[in-house]
Amino acid sequence: PVDHLSEVIVSALEDAVGDGDFPLLIAGEGERRWAAHIRDLVVDECLQTGDDEDKSIDSTDDFGGDTLASTPSTPEDALAPAAGQMRPLKIEPSNCVDVLPVVMDEPIFDYSEGNAETSPYGGSLGPLLLDTVIERSRMHHPRVIAIGDVHGCIDELQALLKECDYHPGDLVVFLGDLVCKGPDSLGVVQLAREIGAVGVRGNHDFEVLRWHRKIASGADLPVVGTEHFHIATSLSDADIQWLGNLPWYISSRDLGVLFVHAGFVTGIKLAKQNPRMMMNMRSILPDGTATSKFFTNWPWARLWDGPDTVLFGHDADRGLQQYKHAIGLDTGCVYGGRLTAYILPEGRLVSVDAKQQYFMYKRKHY
Repeated sequence: PVDHLSEVIVSALEDAVGDGDFPLLIAGEGERRWAAHIRDLVVDECLQTGDDEDKSIDSTDDFGGDTLASTPSTPEDALAPAAGQMRPLKIEPSNCVDVLPVVMDEPIFDYSEGNAETSPYGGSLGPLLLDTVIERSRMHHPRVIAIGDVHGCIDELQALLKECDYHPGDLVVFLGDLVCKGPDSLGVVQLAREIGAVGVRGNHDFEVLRWHRKIASGADLPVVGTEHFHIATSLSDADIQWLGNLPWYISSRDLGVLFVHAGFVTGIKLAKQNPRMMMNMRSILPDGTATSKFFTNWPWARLWDGPDTVLFGHDADRGLQQYKHAIGLDTGCVYGGRLTAYILPEGRLVSVDAKQQYFMYKRKHY
């Protein structure tokens, strides 16, 4: 029966999306042997809106939807996206991005036979059905996955996304310092672009961009370049553009969350925060001085009084930090620690062990 055939195909394609395994040529070859009316029925089935009893695509168990349905009431109630408030990302004058959990700029394509030539992949049914599953996944309210400092640890990043049960439609937000110190900075930036991730600018990202600007301006090149210099010369134009578009911080009104690399000074409006401090600060001293130095008893986050919760990285010395209105996610992966994510709106921490120590940890404590 067509219904059963549709269920089998959708289930297989969902597995393919989740595992990163896309046997499109095989699927396409088999599908091209279908009769035209079977093809139309299957495509129509895959595009059902969920008003009938078939839950093969619309089940809340698909694409992590069960975690959204069971969101606890606490501050997380305010984290759920309000109906009718889905809108695309926009960059505000304060160098902040207002990011929402759901970004739906594109409609589902017209997959009818008459529109085959203008459909994705020229109407080839194998990729077409896979594309359908991906588009349908985006219509479920996806999750936001905030990830701490990656520092080029590509294997750990891929393992963390798998551990988080990442699916297309989930929005990944990097908390800065995607590059440097680890084994594959280029791979991390490329993966971030490929999955449509966003992020905030870290101090190492900033240094790579600074070198890129110096090179582009014709400045004299160093005889022995730093790691930042070599990364700047190796990234593609698209990678540089993506990295250069990272704002100082991201604000989500619907989630009630701020994303920043290092931190904020409490009592100062977001638009007045110092970008250098947002990329570098670790401590606020009793006299109110914000500093990038590590003072054991004076983490800046202890002073942050909300109301928005801040998700931040940068401070591997303190590891995982959990305050009432601030959560620090730099758990020192590149130093042999762990790579950590915080999943919204459910408020769940997920982490994976580093495969090895890639960089010797050196820090002065005060």
